Amino acid sequence: MLSILRLIMVPIFLLLLLNGEFLASLIVLAVASATDWLDGQIARRFNQITRLGQMLDPAADRLFIFATLIGLTINGNIPLWLAVIVVSRDVMLLIVYPILANHGYGPLPVHFLGKAGTFALLYALPLLLMADVWPQAQAVILPLAWGFAYWGIALYWLSGVLYVAHVIKLVFYDNKKSSKVE
Repeated sequence: MLSILRLIMVPIFLLLLLNGEFLASLIVLAVASATDWLDGQIARRFNQITRLGQMLDPAADRLFIFATLIGLTINGNIPLWLAVIVVSRDVMLLIVYPILANHGYGPLPVHFLGKAGTFALLYALPLLLMADVWPQAQAVILPLAWGFAYWGIALYWLSGVLYVAHVIKLVFYDNKKSSKVE
């Protein structure tokens, strides 16, 4: 339920952000982050980890990242290249998923680097938004935000490359080994 609530918050957040309601959008983002943390805690503590939850949670993370990138780009807070670099990694992975499915594989497990990259981006983007909410603190906020952004991009892409390498190994090399054995 908390993941569904987070998904519902995405368009609300984006509308607030696009309308220049930076503080309100930051509050929605903070609530969404709190529900993400709470959802994970509840699932682990009560052993209520479900396949649906495992799909909805990263989907909500991605949608919040995309919504933030769209809003901050349209508002002129971040350069277009930042949004393109982050989104293009996910587009690359969208191309890979059908290849896995066509060879009888489900989604691969999430790599730690992907989680770390997402974590860094989920810090960077709200910090970039905070710079608009508190312009007097930009001298402190912006270096932190851009530091997290650069690390997030690097880790995000590194995990994507590792994911593609894993897919290539499974599809091209493991299939050849199994077909030779038969």
